[in-house]
Amino acid sequence: MSDSMASFTISDVRIFDGEHTIPCGTVTVEQGKIASVKATSSSTTPTHTLLPGLIDCHVHCNSAAPSALPQSLRFGVTTVCDMHNEYPNIVTLRKQIEEEGDCADLKTTSFGATVENGWPGPVVLAHSKDPHVLAEVATWPRLKTEQDAKDYIRDRISEGVDYIKLMHESGTVMGAKFNMPSLELQKAVIDEAHANNLIAVAHATCRKDTLDILGVGVDGLTHQFTDKPPDQEVINAYLKNNAHLNPTLAAMGSLTTEGKALQEQFAHDPGIQHLLPENARNNMCSCMDFAKLPGCTVDNAYETVRQLKAAGVDVVVGSDAAGPAVGTAWGLSVHQELHLLVHKCGFTPVEALKAATSINARRFRFHDRGRIQPGMRADLVLIEGNPLEDIGETLNLRSVWTKGLKC
Repeated sequence: MSDSMASFTISDVRIFDGEHTIPCGTVTVEQGKIASVKATSSSTTPTHTLLPGLIDCHVHCNSAAPSALPQSLRFGVTTVCDMHNEYPNIVTLRKQIEEEGDCADLKTTSFGATVENGWPGPVVLAHSKDPHVLAEVATWPRLKTEQDAKDYIRDRISEGVDYIKLMHESGTVMGAKFNMPSLELQKAVIDEAHANNLIAVAHATCRKDTLDILGVGVDGLTHQFTDKPPDQEVINAYLKNNAHLNPTLAAMGSLTTEGKALQEQFAHDPGIQHLLPENARNNMCSCMDFAKLPGCTVDNAYETVRQLKAAGVDVVVGSDAAGPAVGTAWGLSVHQELHLLVHKCGFTPVEALKAATSINARRFRFHDRGRIQPGMRADLVLIEGNPLEDIGETLNLRSVWTKGLKC
């Protein structure tokens, strides 16, 4: 990557600006920002498409994994949203961006709103009981009271967070019973987040937990449940809150193991082998296999997403990629998520790309990205082909820029 924000022009390309398509145009970048976007005429159809940088609104850069941000960027993901991490790891990741470059930009909640012996403790400790991991878990919040909620939000604000993440996991889908926050405590966290102009999103993986957390005013869900098919009560709960859904369909497929064949297909795509280390490829080909409740199927998730979209609920793209989360890979899983939205949930390729760019930016209040417009960050992805017609072509990556710097 260049060490300066050079001015440059990308000409004679199809442009998807995050909302609309320009059949042939030119984008000029100056000092890391979009300076102009102009339609042009051409006697030939452009062979390349320029997209806004993709936004993955759900990752975990566990233990400040040094590969998380560079690998995301290589796959055209210019912004990632970490959805629970220890603050010292966030400091390390921010330093990596500043000092090393070639990294996706990082948004964060820092520590999620956790409780004693609650989620995600069970899954983290199931993966590892390494002393370093145990030491990290020991630093998590242990919220109990309304005052704890106020203190928690104050602490996150001091760390410069971008949103708040709640955990509302009963263990139902996993055939377990976990300690979880009371709804009164969850509402206190949400209300305090809103009082400080922060959105609040929540983890939930079964229908009941989803309805309960929507009932206390959360702004979005970070998973789609698999234990039940969709129904009007669920749709109404989303609409009442104007809540969005990040379904993490690829991760849900790993949870039930139904996604294994597609995971392997993406992991072994011949066009991306130079972008994916062998350990990440192997990780992508395994499944979490946590869903033990009879009747759990990823088809329930697909159909719920389809119906929520039809009802006007915003669906956004986030992968839940993490080092220990088998069946996922930073960056690559976003492309699998786009595939699933189109091929399983009735999205057009354009609708799927909106979910990964402008809608993500709008829902998370990232006002400087997600569109190719004058004044926006020059986070750009150049694709050979036309992903507006064939979503699979998003993997034909030719160039990626973040703040005008070429990866």
